[in-house]
Amino acid sequence: MSKSIICGVHAVESALRNDTENLGQIWLDKRSRNDRLKKLEKMAEENGMRVFLTDDDKLDKLAGNNRHQGIVAEYYKLKAWTENDLYDMLDGMTEQPFLLVLDGVTDPHNLGACLRTAEGAGVHAVIAPKDNAASITPTVRKVASGAAEIIPFVPVTNLARTLETLKNRGIWLTGTSDKAKQTLYQADLKGPMALVMGAEGAGIRRLTEEACDYLISIPMAGQVSSLNVSVATGVCLFEAGRQRQR
Repeated sequence: MSKSIICGVHAVESALRNDTENLGQIWLDKRSRNDRLKKLEKMAEENGMRVFLTDDDKLDKLAGNNRHQGIVAEYYKLKAWTENDLYDMLDGMTEQPFLLVLDGVTDPHNLGACLRTAEGAGVHAVIAPKDNAASITPTVRKVASGAAEIIPFVPVTNLARTLETLKNRGIWLTGTSDKAKQTLYQADLKGPMALVMGAEGAGIRRLTEEACDYLISIPMAGQVSSLNVSVATGVCLFEAGRQRQR
């Protein structure tokens, strides 16, 4: 099992609440003992974990290019979800599947933001290609604020084949495109569905678009023609969540 580093209050707190078996040593800034850090120190000690008080230079070295907010933790690799794990999860579900597909999102900050939004909107799993796309890294975990430790992230070898399998399982694919004839607010987003979002700038690829059952667009009232992919994902997911709650 490989080790990595997670940084920041949200990421470490989420791991302490949801995934303590994968946490190793924790380092805290001895000069910046605010209430949140004290709370995390207490949580770690209650779970029998080793907490080391250290200086900012040591934390900077451990965190690398990541902002640590006074806390860094050793973290063992997250569960690697496979397509078979995804299908087993879908087979065992008693509610309508709600999935997010990210077609080639390469920026780790965008991936982290999408994971955070997806978890908050009630998405059951996030699917992405293995190649030419961002994977789970310390930066992604930091931006996701704990969501990376909770929501299944499923990298797949052949996205087109996975989408076809989902369709055969009765899951409707709704893609986002400026070519769409209906807007997000006109679409029916209830039932078993997967929202398909495209890469930064380029959008969803042609084969992915052709695999979708429906295409939707986000109506824009201003002069800017498009949104950042993580923002667009949030807009679409929470509209879908609103409809599904009804």
